[in-house]
Amino acid sequence: MSRIIVIGSGFGGMGSALRLLAHGHDVTIIEKLDKPGGRAYVFEQDGFTFDAGPTVITAPWLIHELFELFGKRSEDYLRIIPIDPFYRIYFSDQSYFEYNNDQAFIEENIRKFNPADVEGYRAFMEKTKPIFEKGFVELADQPFLTIGSMLRVVPDLLKLRSHQSVYSFVSGFIKDPRLRMVFTFHPLLVGGNPFHTTSIYSMIHYLEKEWGVHYSMGGTGEVIRAFAQLFTGEGGSMLLDTEVASIDVQDGRARGVRLANGEFLEADAVVSNADVAYTYLHMIDATHRRKYTDAKVKRMRYSMSLFVIYFGTTRRYPEIAHHDIILSHRYRELLEDIFRNKVLAEDFSLYLHRPTSTDTSMAPEGCDTFYALMPVPHNASGIDWSTEAPRFRDRVFDFLERYYLPDLRKHLATERVFTPDDFETRLNSHLGSAFSVEPILTQSAWFRPHNRSEDVENLYFTGAGTHPGAGLPGVLSSARIIGNLIGPAAGGAGT
Repeated sequence: MSRIIVIGSGFGGMGSALRLLAHGHDVTIIEKLDKPGGRAYVFEQDGFTFDAGPTVITAPWLIHELFELFGKRSEDYLRIIPIDPFYRIYFSDQSYFEYNNDQAFIEENIRKFNPADVEGYRAFMEKTKPIFEKGFVELADQPFLTIGSMLRVVPDLLKLRSHQSVYSFVSGFIKDPRLRMVFTFHPLLVGGNPFHTTSIYSMIHYLEKEWGVHYSMGGTGEVIRAFAQLFTGEGGSMLLDTEVASIDVQDGRARGVRLANGEFLEADAVVSNADVAYTYLHMIDATHRRKYTDAKVKRMRYSMSLFVIYFGTTRRYPEIAHHDIILSHRYRELLEDIFRNKVLAEDFSLYLHRPTSTDTSMAPEGCDTFYALMPVPHNASGIDWSTEAPRFRDRVFDFLERYYLPDLRKHLATERVFTPDDFETRLNSHLGSAFSVEPILTQSAWFRPHNRSEDVENLYFTGAGTHPGAGLPGVLSSARIIGNLIGPAAGGAGT
């Protein structure tokens, strides 16, 4: 039996820990925060429950199979239900587009905006299917540890037009500018700019249609809670309120971790679900890093950050859907301000999440739980959030109150603001990036930080910053990779 330490208890860390435990290893999770979840943390405030992180569940079978490893049924731990519509996408004139996985429903909505785009959408889905089958079904759980593994798929990637951006690819099929936004916003859910992210990520829409968009009753945090219950119930150990200061490296191998309190915990392997850049820059001495030097890590491009307002209201807003995407009148220009110019623009796009549309347990009776999430520049911008946060919050509330949530301030029961500074300090995210390494072509697959460290033997990475990338399907696929790379414990039961 091998002793394995997993740093961090986000979806990647929990998934990896469960797979390794099922393989017969002695697994300990170490979590900085007071409860598991990482970016998927949950907090309760004034009777309202808020998922602090991911709220969109796709490919739920990746959740179910972790329970099946132990002969368990996920249904005995949590309840995951489909959402319909998947999203309501508002444009700047307050008109909106909805879609689900019903082809006829989608085509009917497309026809309202531009009848000619119905045929274009059909062609888009036909071309996206092989991208999905190659990019997710075949390659998402392959580790890409060697240049040879990358070269073998280059012909397929070229054939699938991976050199194009998502926006360029979609625009070849869809002509209406509003519908182009509808079918290209998905990279933002994993930290990418649709105008720069490789067209491989256009498969997200196909993935949604294939497996649906789901919600866990009680919130996404219920999935983490169920994972933790399964993990500890099957013999795993979890240390909360415990921060790892460094990874101990001897003779080029990870030998364990040193905690912030000075205690040393020995291990045969270490799996980091902490931010990849933070792990290399702050947990591993530079003398042990020949490839991922400080200079290389800092040269990499990182995703945007997020400004999030969690709030509860003393009334309900039944006209607001579960998942609402509210787009600015500027699309390309706003994204350039966020990703390239790194300025806080006067306008913004936002994701408005109202889980009480589906699950009234998330708020007191007669109330609603919300969060409003705005993509903003990461902390290379130099924005002083101690000054800007109150102003930006007011602008967002002014906008919501005017167009979507009448008398919002009058009915405001509770609120909390989360800025890029919180991503950087609370979640140890480099530059306050919300999704780690930006998903551009030259930072994908083999070009992305590998799941097995190239600098330190017996050190592995899971989560958003490694292959295949951010989003629940991505980080849970990285956990699959970890389970396969480390494999069953010698002499252990394994699965």
